[in-house]
Amino acid sequence: MKLEMKAMKWTRKPKDYNITSDKVEIITAPHTDLWQRTYYHFRNDNAPVLQISTDEKYFSFIVKTEFESKKRFDQCGVVMYLDGENWLKGSIEYENEQFQHLGSVVTNMGYSDWATTVIDASVKSMWYRFSRREDDYCIECSDDGIHFKQMRICHMWNGQGTISFGIYACSPEDSSFKATFTNMQITECQWYAHDGQSPDD
Repeated sequence: MKLEMKAMKWTRKPKDYNITSDKVEIITAPHTDLWQRTYYHFRNDNAPVLQISTDEKYFSFIVKTEFESKKRFDQCGVVMYLDGENWLKGSIEYENEQFQHLGSVVTNMGYSDWATTVIDASVKSMWYRFSRREDDYCIECSDDGIHFKQMRICHMWNGQGTISFGIYACSPEDSSFKATFTNMQITECQWYAHDGQSPDD
């Protein structure tokens, strides 16, 4: 099912953006980010986020991202933003002219982690698939929008009931770039039930 843009709402609307029936463009502002407590000893909660809310327990959300990132930590991708201390995101973060980080951040109760893998800096497009099974979540990525690879499975302590999910883009350092989001759709859950070890009694 194609996602209806009019159903999406801003958390921190960006100054510069454009929305059509099938595309969202965000021009990031400098010094915007989503990050919570780690040994870095700083907290940032000012990235623009565009989301839709649902209480559906089983579904998948797919989006294609294209980006013109050019400075360290420039990023855009998929997000589930519940509040300033409970959220998750999957994205590519630019590092330098040689490489960037494809990764995910899970923030529970005000503490972020960061799991990454290094990819070439020439990559300027990525698909993401965000899936929900009750209060557990999965983020996957794809080069072509057909074959998806698992990035992260996680539990969100505040991820039961109604949630909000969608897209985000930001530039933590003194930078600005255009992020483009297309092919947004919601489907039946593509993260299937586990078929290995039986659940504990």
